[in-house]
Amino acid sequence: MSAVQDSAQPMQTKGFFGHPGGLSTLFFTEMWERFSYYGMRALLILYMTAELSKGGMALDTKTAAAIYGFYTASVYFLPLIGGWIADRFIGAKRATFIGGVIIALGHFTLAIPADPAFYAGLVLVAVGTGFLKSNISAMVGDLYEEGDARRDGGFSIFYMGINIGAFAAPLICGALAAYNWHYGFAAAGVGMVFGLIQYVVGRERLKGVGEAPVKSEATESSASPAFLAQLGVLVAVCIAIVAGYVFLYLDASMPIADRLASALKFVLPPVMIIGGLIGVLLTGMQDKLTLDDWKRVGIIIVLFCFAALFWMGFEQAGSSLNLFAEQMTERMVGSFEIPAAWFQSLNAIMIVALAPLFSIMWIKWGNKQPNDVFKFSLGLFFLALGFVVLAYASGLTGAGKVSPMWLVVVYLLHTIGELFLSPVGLSAMTKLAPGKMVGLMLGVWFLATSFGSFVGGIVAGEFEAKQETLVGLFSSVAIWSFGGAALALILSFLVAGFLRSERDKHDDGGPHITSEPA
Repeated sequence: MSAVQDSAQPMQTKGFFGHPGGLSTLFFTEMWERFSYYGMRALLILYMTAELSKGGMALDTKTAAAIYGFYTASVYFLPLIGGWIADRFIGAKRATFIGGVIIALGHFTLAIPADPAFYAGLVLVAVGTGFLKSNISAMVGDLYEEGDARRDGGFSIFYMGINIGAFAAPLICGALAAYNWHYGFAAAGVGMVFGLIQYVVGRERLKGVGEAPVKSEATESSASPAFLAQLGVLVAVCIAIVAGYVFLYLDASMPIADRLASALKFVLPPVMIIGGLIGVLLTGMQDKLTLDDWKRVGIIIVLFCFAALFWMGFEQAGSSLNLFAEQMTERMVGSFEIPAAWFQSLNAIMIVALAPLFSIMWIKWGNKQPNDVFKFSLGLFFLALGFVVLAYASGLTGAGKVSPMWLVVVYLLHTIGELFLSPVGLSAMTKLAPGKMVGLMLGVWFLATSFGSFVGGIVAGEFEAKQETLVGLFSSVAIWSFGGAALALILSFLVAGFLRSERDKHDDGGPHITSEPA
């Protein structure tokens, strides 16, 4: 979502480990923002399902999982809108600051022990993330000139900060939540405040980066009255679908609150996501894409579908896997009980450990490495293997709680799958996206996570602490993942020629082998 700038910034050779000084500002801002997000996410479904006597909300698993799925779907849907606003109106720098402020307010609202504050806090965090998430990544790219060989290394450092935050957050927030849930939520807010303070202090290092767009014929045409009218009609249709479900489809004898709750859980998320994709297509028509551009958009949509399937399974980490850790896993070490939220840190620390190995592998293979769709197939395959292990471990729960090592193996396999898919997908968005839509295609990538999170929330709603239920649940996810892996493998050969030509155009030595946790 980089702003249109009058001239390229001069190359900076000193600052942060040989990178532009602005990278340090963005590194620590994103580290603290991810600390706040993953700290809260590790507690969310545990807090909703905890008994009232233990300070929780006492929601049933199905309702809690639906709320969790809708929340995480919103977190990854709203960057599409936040990026569009930054691209055309306020710039990435200002959008990032606004997003951070809203996120902090959201976490502190969650720290208030009242149900209305809980829901208001979730809304604020989701909206704030929509402004911040894609725009801060865009600013990292803006630090470097075209062809700067340090760009990949800069993104590697940046994403290392993400994983440091994601690793530390569940440990700290989870430990505080053992005393009081709201202490954990407040700690997440404090983390975001730290990020905002250093962002403001370090703004001088971001001069000329992420500025508001300069008015030009190009930017004005992208928000023409006709285009805005099309978006208005799209929004009206989406509202009509939701309203029709509430007032026409559902039984009129149902209380209005129950009908609205049903729409919130099952209708609004897919309508938002499909509407977002249609909005992207309208933008493409507005920008008058060429036939070759539309082919690339088609490949992106294919990758979107496989990514959504992957995140559907991967996002079980914060829901069903979290519940499995709490209810079905032996967590006592002597007299100390390992907080269930601590298992959320496994993915981040494994990424830090394994990412260098993937980097060496891609460099060694060079142009002989498989295409992006084939790599997606491998990602889904390892995701499926993880759920096979989890289904087997669930079969052992009839005799009591199982060893935590089962979850360690599951997270290891899922992390390998993530490293095959997540950084490859992010790189593919930038290489395949038409020149006028690079920022918007990054939003599409996060939209895949949004859709996967929504479906994953529905899947997690089937969780019950029963052996036969869990075996069936995790086996089903494994089967769907294996099916997606097989389909991706077949498609990888069908599109190999086109992707090979695109790789030759944008050959930069391979994707960024640094992944953000889902």
